[in-house]
Amino acid sequence: MLSTEKFTQFIQQNALFNPEERVLLALSGGKDSVLMAHLYKAAGYRFGLAHANFGLRAAESDEDEHFCEELAKQLDVPFYSTRFQTQAYAQAEQLSIQMAARELRYQWLEHLRQSEGYHYVAVAHHQNDSVETILLNLVRGTGVSGLHGILPKRDFLIRPLLYLKREEVDALVAQEGFLFREDSSNQSVKYARNKIRYEVVPVLKELNPSLEHTFEQNARRMAELEVLLHQRVAELHEQLFEKAADGTVRIALAPLKTLHPQKTLLFELFKPYGFTESVLTDLCASWNGQAGKVFQSATHELLLDRDCLYLSSALLASPLATTVKSNQTELSWNKQQYTLHNLDITDFVLEKTSQKAQLNADVLVYPLVLRSWQVGDTYQPLGMQGQKKLSDLFIEHKIPRNQKDSTLVLQNGNGDILWVAGMRIHERYKVDSNTKKVLILAPNA
Repeated sequence: MLSTEKFTQFIQQNALFNPEERVLLALSGGKDSVLMAHLYKAAGYRFGLAHANFGLRAAESDEDEHFCEELAKQLDVPFYSTRFQTQAYAQAEQLSIQMAARELRYQWLEHLRQSEGYHYVAVAHHQNDSVETILLNLVRGTGVSGLHGILPKRDFLIRPLLYLKREEVDALVAQEGFLFREDSSNQSVKYARNKIRYEVVPVLKELNPSLEHTFEQNARRMAELEVLLHQRVAELHEQLFEKAADGTVRIALAPLKTLHPQKTLLFELFKPYGFTESVLTDLCASWNGQAGKVFQSATHELLLDRDCLYLSSALLASPLATTVKSNQTELSWNKQQYTLHNLDITDFVLEKTSQKAQLNADVLVYPLVLRSWQVGDTYQPLGMQGQKKLSDLFIEHKIPRNQKDSTLVLQNGNGDILWVAGMRIHERYKVDSNTKKVLILAPNA
């Protein structure tokens, strides 16, 4: 009879799931996943089996699917299967076949987990898989997270066979006489993982016959170091990242410059925002004298000012614009609400403020445009002669880069800038003795 003692101990020690919870097992039909299915059955856990047919080996793929369905019937558990157009997906997403299959498989498994009411998805990785993953990460380049290999649990994904080596899996399957499917592509060294498995690991095992055990110990240490690193990064994030009301984040430069080890901590601080190590290296080389430089990731921007950085999402950094109609009384721009008042001059009292626009409505051309400022914008500020570039005014008023990028501009229908938020209105659109009607645009408190 199949012993489940070590299996259940590993599950309990790593708090993978509770016995009453339902687990969806990813079943390929190979030795590893077949053994996992039998262990779950022998231990009396509640589970279902899910098989992805990638259609990469013609009839072999269909035979794998049929085998898995028959195993589910034998074990008397729910069975789910799907077929993917893997090659077409790989081509469309510009991925390798292996990466495409991996993405499709995990997306489908997570969808099944949620839709069918399972608590976790289990995959049948063992210790050798973890060794191969660490070696691949080292070859390709990795941070600390790539050095702990495959973790027993991450979110809703669990790996209950990580206590076993490949040789132990083989021995248990042979001992119990379990039937399984052999994937012919597993022998091909054209895939990087197989090259590691068949050509690199055997050489390393000549140097250290207990390679899997050694890597397991190293992986555990690295996982613990990663916890300490994340704690330090969380503390730094709390200390240094100051979020403003408009969603941008201010980060003082001086503390960043004194971080040690600087590159590692910078990478971990900005990794959630998509910034690569090369971009951050460029940032370090620039922060002593290139104020105004912009650093970008796929989702965010870092704007370098004199003594700080401004972090914003690409959405916040993009130009915004909305039209203003003559009969409009309310509008929204960049998450800020505004109120518009049209008054007769007899009801108007001029306020000395740059926080609202008070304009001669008689010379306005509708629709007006409310937008973010653009490079090249000019206007004649109230009380001044001649045109001024907004970029020059920003420098004169020492307005930081992030604030500058979110500055509101009210533009007349003829193209003139009527008002720059926080600054004066245009000289030609001031309320004077000939004004009959006044437009007031003010942000809501």
